[in-house]
Amino acid sequence: MEDPGAPGAGSPPANGNGNGGGKGKQAAAKGREVFRSQRRESEGSVDCPTLEFEYGDADGHAAELSELYSYTENLEFTTNRRCFEEDFKTQVQGKEWLELEEDAQKTYVMGLLDRLEVVSRERRLKVARAVLYLAQGTFGECDSEVDVLHWSRYNCFLLYQMGTFSAFLELLHMEIDNSQACSTAVRKPAISIADSTELRVLLSVLYLLVENIRLERETDSCGWRTARETFRTELSFSMHNEEPFALLLFSMVTKFCSGLAPHFPIKKVLLLLWKVVMFTLGGFEHLQALKVQKRAELGLPPLAEDSIQVVKSMRAASPPSYTLDLGESQLAPPPSKLRGRRGSRRQLLTKQDSLDIYNERDLFKTEEPATEEEEESAGDGERTLDGELDLLEQDPLVPPPLSQAPLSAERMAFPKGLPWAPKVRQKDIEHFLELSRNKFIGFTLGQDTDTLVGLPRPIHESVKTLKQHKYISIADVQIKNEEELEKCPMSLGEEVVPETPCEILYQGMLYSLPQYMIALLKILLAAAPTSKAKTDSINILADVLPEEMPVTVLQSMKLGIDVNRHKEIIVKSISALLLLLLKHFKLNHIYQFEYVSQHLVFANCIPLILKFFNQNILSYITAKNSISVLDYPCCTIQDLPELTTESLEAGDNNQFCWRNLFSCINLLRLLNKLTKWKHSRTMMLVVFKSAPILKRALKVKQAMLQLYVLKLLKIQTKYLGRQWRKSNMKTMSAIYQKVRHRMNDDWAYGNDIDARPWDFQAEECTLRANIEAFNSRRYDRPQDSEFSPVDNCLQSVLGQRLDLPEDFHCSYEIWLEREVFSQPICWEELLQNH
Repeated sequence: MEDPGAPGAGSPPANGNGNGGGKGKQAAAKGREVFRSQRRESEGSVDCPTLEFEYGDADGHAAELSELYSYTENLEFTTNRRCFEEDFKTQVQGKEWLELEEDAQKTYVMGLLDRLEVVSRERRLKVARAVLYLAQGTFGECDSEVDVLHWSRYNCFLLYQMGTFSAFLELLHMEIDNSQACSTAVRKPAISIADSTELRVLLSVLYLLVENIRLERETDSCGWRTARETFRTELSFSMHNEEPFALLLFSMVTKFCSGLAPHFPIKKVLLLLWKVVMFTLGGFEHLQALKVQKRAELGLPPLAEDSIQVVKSMRAASPPSYTLDLGESQLAPPPSKLRGRRGSRRQLLTKQDSLDIYNERDLFKTEEPATEEEEESAGDGERTLDGELDLLEQDPLVPPPLSQAPLSAERMAFPKGLPWAPKVRQKDIEHFLELSRNKFIGFTLGQDTDTLVGLPRPIHESVKTLKQHKYISIADVQIKNEEELEKCPMSLGEEVVPETPCEILYQGMLYSLPQYMIALLKILLAAAPTSKAKTDSINILADVLPEEMPVTVLQSMKLGIDVNRHKEIIVKSISALLLLLLKHFKLNHIYQFEYVSQHLVFANCIPLILKFFNQNILSYITAKNSISVLDYPCCTIQDLPELTTESLEAGDNNQFCWRNLFSCINLLRLLNKLTKWKHSRTMMLVVFKSAPILKRALKVKQAMLQLYVLKLLKIQTKYLGRQWRKSNMKTMSAIYQKVRHRMNDDWAYGNDIDARPWDFQAEECTLRANIEAFNSRRYDRPQDSEFSPVDNCLQSVLGQRLDLPEDFHCSYEIWLEREVFSQPICWEELLQNH
């Protein structure tokens, strides 16, 4: 039944008989025009300029500091300044902070920290605000934004050297355990920014300390460099029998999501957690250096290229053209009217058809490919799955006509060389030789890749070429070592695990890791722009909503911008945090990475990311949810202007929003990490119909984002059917041009044996068993293990000294009477049993 709301619904059929054909043709043309106009309105212009975006660990220093504060908090800058000046006047007469010598500044800071240790919450909050004003750069004495940022960094180093971090960490523990504040917040019908005042002040000071000290500059003194390394060590390792700082922040996230502490300022917690993990474990460039170092330690050959530099040198490709989609095909004339145009199409598809015919005669193929009818029926079955992701668009079924000029222009723009060196796994060489031996000899030699007797000369050359590009990853070595440790636990002895910051963090997260991942994804879902408000979803706006809701239109507009900005910052921090954790855990040990990945997959991370991208991603990246005059540090130097429509809509002059593009790239990288070499998870991408969602993201002309979209499309092309590949040849060309090649990966034609629908559940179960065996062997070490030696000598056992409690000799006779003399012993039965 035709949808009455569809364009052109109810028009007479264009069957070519009688007068209905002309009317149907007009209706179809009109419907196509309506469809195109709706597409333009809903998705914006396809002609997106190339975005000059440089990916990094984080945005600029000023931008990262400004995102800590919501616009609702701007009035508190004045409060902080007043609290500092009131306290400073009582301690120092006739001078300002910047006029003091360093020793006098240290003396005053020590006095401030002493005054923190008071019983009164109000007095303690005032002193904490004075410390926060120092960390914010004593902006009342500065003339420019550069001065504010300079003195903020100077003051933060000074505050840390005087012990401010430890003092505020104790106060943070007190506020987290404050049951009265939690119970009050739970009972309140509407939570506002006033419910988290103390926590926001404490977290702001801690964030400013971490962010300012983390930033490295060539002009830093030796004392500052030493303080930075000391601070990194203090954050990384358990100090004074306490857990690492990141675990405390993870516990705050889970407590917030459980509903026990809805007043927690979750944006500040997540930003601080992300920066602590980045500071202690290292950013992306540090990761690359660690990878090079670890490969050298394992005796592996060096990397062929620096992936960061290769991606930076890439150029964005033009987005695929959108000509005739499924929505238009329903309005198109019948096949009888298209016969006149079919000749031109036949020339375009001749080469592809000949390749398909050749593919069907593949010498090494073990199974017949699925017919087009089977593929179509499979597609119909997939369209019935999962109603959660409502598709805004379907893939084009008919390629663009030959007369289009952009096709030839794109052919001329291809680079001379491919950006990546090809890679081959050991498994790929074994698979190739297995097929060749079965064909030419009739039997296989297992994992032997050196014996080539009986194979023709071209196979020898092929194996030589494959071995030249063979790549052994760190993960391959770790998996092999783990298999050997499982087989020979006694002969190989106990594994020596270095106590690195990453290893300590994993050990601390291990037993609560599922709760941590679920909590992060819950917050990400609530912050996604495509999420609809639900009664059971968590409230992430507690630290942005004012006590009194806006009464004017301008105030409402300002709050709307603030709320959108607040959500964007949360998405940015969670996406960067998860990506950093996965990359560091993968380098530390592959099974740590797989453990985190499995829990993310079990918590529906894959459909969540696809749901995030199921929007007008170009509009999201170019969104202007910022008010430049209200951003820190600008708002501390200038008097706050009166709100007008022009000032709210001014924003910045950038062609895109850095944090939103950064978030999109992080989420795509995260999706790649979860699905790479996992056929069951790749099938999830197919089941959730991710291809049209990902293709729309190619409209953003940014090379790095396009690269990770093309990677996700490449791994599922073999599952999408021949018709999809024929209709998306421009996308296939972009994949060939930009994504790394695996020499015998038959991604473009779908003849790979791994493309068959095996029992994917068994794949995940095997992986889970390996992960549990790894965690059990390395981290569950009972004292009385089955491998501990047993002392069978009676004299030795009786001669052992046992540590007895001090009062044991007083009650020894009573114990002897109760446990020995009063117990009947049947000696005959005892002898018979033994």
